[in-house]
Amino acid sequence: MIMLTAMVALLLTGCASKPAAEPAGAGGPKEELLLAVGAEPDGGFDPTTGWGRYGSPLFQSTLLKRGADMAIEADLASSYEVSEDGRTWTVDLKSDVKFSDGFSLTSDDVKFTFEQAARGGSIVDVTNVSQIDAPQPDRVVFTLKEPQSTFINLLASLGIVPKHAYGADYAQKPIGSGPYKLVQWDRGQQAIVTYNDLYYGEKPFFKKLTFLFLGEDAAFAAAKAGEVDVAYIPSAFSGQAVAGMKLEAAQTVDNRGIMFPFIAPGEQTEGGYPIGNAVTSDLAIRQAINYAIDRQALIDGVLDGHGTPAYSVSDGMPWWNPESVFKDADLEKAAELLASAGWKDGDGDGIVERDGVKAAFTLLYPAGDLTRQSLALAAADMVKSVGIRMEPSSKSWEEIGKLMYSNAVLFGFGSQDPIEMYNLYNSKNRGVDYYNAGYYRNEAADQWMEQAMRATNEADAMEAWKKAQWDGKTGFSVQGDAPWAWLVNLDHLYLVREGLSIGIQNIHPHGHGWPVTSNIEQWKWIEIESGQ
Repeated sequence: MIMLTAMVALLLTGCASKPAAEPAGAGGPKEELLLAVGAEPDGGFDPTTGWGRYGSPLFQSTLLKRGADMAIEADLASSYEVSEDGRTWTVDLKSDVKFSDGFSLTSDDVKFTFEQAARGGSIVDVTNVSQIDAPQPDRVVFTLKEPQSTFINLLASLGIVPKHAYGADYAQKPIGSGPYKLVQWDRGQQAIVTYNDLYYGEKPFFKKLTFLFLGEDAAFAAAKAGEVDVAYIPSAFSGQAVAGMKLEAAQTVDNRGIMFPFIAPGEQTEGGYPIGNAVTSDLAIRQAINYAIDRQALIDGVLDGHGTPAYSVSDGMPWWNPESVFKDADLEKAAELLASAGWKDGDGDGIVERDGVKAAFTLLYPAGDLTRQSLALAAADMVKSVGIRMEPSSKSWEEIGKLMYSNAVLFGFGSQDPIEMYNLYNSKNRGVDYYNAGYYRNEAADQWMEQAMRATNEADAMEAWKKAQWDGKTGFSVQGDAPWAWLVNLDHLYLVREGLSIGIQNIHPHGHGWPVTSNIEQWKWIEIESGQ
């Protein structure tokens, strides 16, 4: 503890910062904050290579954004229009926006940003864009190869960079039109940002933010020492009261779930790795596991109460189908499903079997991830009571990448974009990266997802996404094929200084930390009620 506190003190001395801001004092409320809310971005602060994809780019602005209710709102754009065939997106820009260096933001910058993302071949997927035109300074026109309703999420996540100031060192020295500008970045230690006085949007109260790049343990120590105003913490620390701090929990789709190999064994990937599993390829096994697991018990026992049951990859999002919810911890139903499918305990060893195949398989999880380890062990214990043996085994990500086609894996996902659902379940993505590693295929679900992608308005797209999950006959929810057993959505926990409001948080995506700043303009000091 002494070493951690000394390290934080050294960082604060290095940036010539004062002790953590208090809600009031001489001269009025403090206008600077010290934050330990996320890991340092390895690639820097360039949106065209992925910065800001989860949460807010902070230094840059996006054409559109999602509000607290996840509805699409204008940001840099004043309006947008989609053609009847869904291939042409016309975006009109606000005319009064300037970058932090004083240059105006125009359609040329938007065009450059998307073309730079395409040239870089990064995680930002713009492969469906065939042409970008900037016919007027305040208008940009995107032409897509195919209709893509999820293109709206790219417009709401890709921060716009300045064509005139973009160079090899942009990721280290970003210039943008967001609410803050980077003034100092000490690798491995901290980043100092100050208010961008040319910002066109709602003016944030806080004029200076210092981000300390601390692990969760060190962030907690800093909060206990009163040295930071906001700190992200794991659920294991949530039961410890910290003087002067309150615990804030953000709802998320940062989920954990078990991916099952969907097909029977016998095939191999191009790399020679086996595909399929003789046990998990059976629907009754997958459904029985889903019904047997007590999700609330996992939340209480593993997450110290800080989470919500997960029934899909997108619980609570606009494209989520609430019909995917079911009554879990139902051992009787799980046993009935197994018995009806011919799975029985023939030799009395507690493991059901069928046609000489015992219901036993390996459940992989990444080494060093204590939360996934605990979830794997607890889930395995729960399904044991219905005669299924899941054997948890920790592996490196490199090993998992070779074994995941034939073994169940405890993965983590969660996005503010339905394209993730498409990636995980569409048969086009079987064996692609870490997405559809179980080789799931359902022609009806594929058709619903393709219809969602080709929709020319959000309402139609949302309806099709929901039907892909369950249309009353089939889908990839537990009522249908159950290719996953989704377990929990982790709350993102933060210790926040008393008197500091961090506003209404959006549903956070996968990744604890930076998304908390997506509504930074709403942060402010509030009066502390007497007695607190």
